[in-house]
Amino acid sequence: MKRQVGLIGLAVMGKNLALNIAEHGFKISVYNRSSLKTKELLKEITDEAFKSNLEGFYTLEEFVESLEKPRRIILMVKAGDAVDDSIQQLLPFMSKGDLIMDGGNSFYQETIRRSKELEELGIHYLGSGISGGEEGARKGPAIMPGGKKEAYELMEPILTSISAKVEGEPCSTYIGGNGAGHFVKMVHNGIEYADMQLIGEAYQIMKKVLGLTPEELHEVFTEWNKGELNSYLIDITADIFKKKDTATDQYLVDMILDVAGQKGTGKWTGQISLDLGVPTPTITTAVFERYISAMKQERVNASKSLLGPTNTVTKSKDFVEAIRRALYASKICAYAQGFGLMRTASEQFDWKLRYGDIAKIFRGGCIIRAQFLNEISRAYDKNADLVNLLLEDYFKNSINEYQDDWREVIKTAISNGISVPGFSSSIAYYDSYRSSELPMNLLQAQRDYFGAHTYERVDREGTYHSQWN
Repeated sequence: MKRQVGLIGLAVMGKNLALNIAEHGFKISVYNRSSLKTKELLKEITDEAFKSNLEGFYTLEEFVESLEKPRRIILMVKAGDAVDDSIQQLLPFMSKGDLIMDGGNSFYQETIRRSKELEELGIHYLGSGISGGEEGARKGPAIMPGGKKEAYELMEPILTSISAKVEGEPCSTYIGGNGAGHFVKMVHNGIEYADMQLIGEAYQIMKKVLGLTPEELHEVFTEWNKGELNSYLIDITADIFKKKDTATDQYLVDMILDVAGQKGTGKWTGQISLDLGVPTPTITTAVFERYISAMKQERVNASKSLLGPTNTVTKSKDFVEAIRRALYASKICAYAQGFGLMRTASEQFDWKLRYGDIAKIFRGGCIIRAQFLNEISRAYDKNADLVNLLLEDYFKNSINEYQDDWREVIKTAISNGISVPGFSSSIAYYDSYRSSELPMNLLQAQRDYFGAHTYERVDREGTYHSQWN
C-alpha cells in the first residue's frame, strides 16, 4: 500500500511530528540520514494499530517510491544548507506535481528562492512555520504554511488535522504566497524573544527591589496567569519558580548561569525590520540583551568597578500590581511592533496576510499562545486595515489606564540601577508613536549642514538646502 505522506529528519521535532501524523490516522513513511534514528523510532512504537500507520525506510529511493502520487514530503532538517542538500537528493526520484514542504525554521528569502527554483521543475514547494517545540509537534502545533494555494491544498487535510485546536478551530491556516509562512514564523519568534525578555525584567525588579523569593514569585506568576496575562510563558514561569535542584536543595532557577542562547530567528526579525524600515525596538532590544548576557566575564569584571546609584528606592509588595501592569503595557507594544512588521512585509510582497487569522493560529500550540491573542484577533476582525494595535480601543484603553504605573516601575528600576531595556524601549516606542512632533527637524538641519542632504519645510511644499555657516 502506498503511503499518504513522507517525512525526512527524525530529530526531536521531526520524530514527534511523524508520531502526531500517524496517530491522526495518516499512513506515513519516514527517513533519516542516520538509519539509527529510524530504527529507534520504530522500536518506540508498541501499539500495533498505531504502528501500521508508520513505516521506516533506509534509502531515499525506496522512501520516495513508497508514497502515493502526487507525493507529499515534509522536510524536518536543520535550516540552511541541509534543506538545499535534501532537496537535491530528492529530485532524481520525484515527478512533476509532487510537493516538498519545509517545516523547519528557514529564512523566508531562502524559501522564496527554493520555491521559484522548484516551480521551474514542476515541483510544488510549501514553506511552513511550525511552532510549539517538542510538545507541540507531538500533541498539536501552530502551523503557518505559505506558498502557492494549490500546494497548500495538497497538504491542508494533514496540517489541519494535526494542528492544535482552540475552541474547535485549528491553529493552522493558509498564510499567503511564497515565503509568507516562514516570515510569520520568524516574527512569531521575534515576539517570543520580546515576551521572554519582558517577563525576565519583571522578575528582576521583584527579586531585586521587593526581595521576593522563588516561592513567592511562584505565587505571583500563578496569580498573574489567572488574568489578562494568562499565557503559556507565564504558566511555565510559575512552574520554574517552584522547582528545587536535587543536588543542592536550592531553587533551580537560582543555580542557572545568566547566559542566554539564541538560534537566529529573533536576530532575523531585527534585521528585516531595519530592511523594511519598521520600528521593532522591543524585539531588537531582546536580541541585544541575549548578546550582552553572553559577555559574562566582562560583566563580572565591570560590576567591580562601574558604580550604580547611591540612593535607591524601596517599595512595598503592593508594587507587584504596578509591575504586572508595566509588563502588560510593554507586551502590547511588542505585539504591535510584530504585527506592524507583518503588515509592511505583506504590502511589499503582496502576501495579503490576514492578521486576525494569524492571531488565532498563535492561540494554541505555539510558545506565545495567550488569552491576549483573542483581543488581537477581535481587533483585526473589527478593522482589517488597522495600522497599529495601539490605536485599537481595547489596547489604547489598557495603556491609558496602566501607563502611570508603567512609568513608575521604569523609574524605580532605573533609580535602583536595574536594567530594564525591554520596558524602556517599549515605552519609548509608545511615546514616540503618540508624539505629533519629534526632534528630527534638528537632525535634518544637521544632515543638511554637514552633507547637504536637504530638508522639507512645515509651511510650503518642496525640498530645500541652506548655507548654514
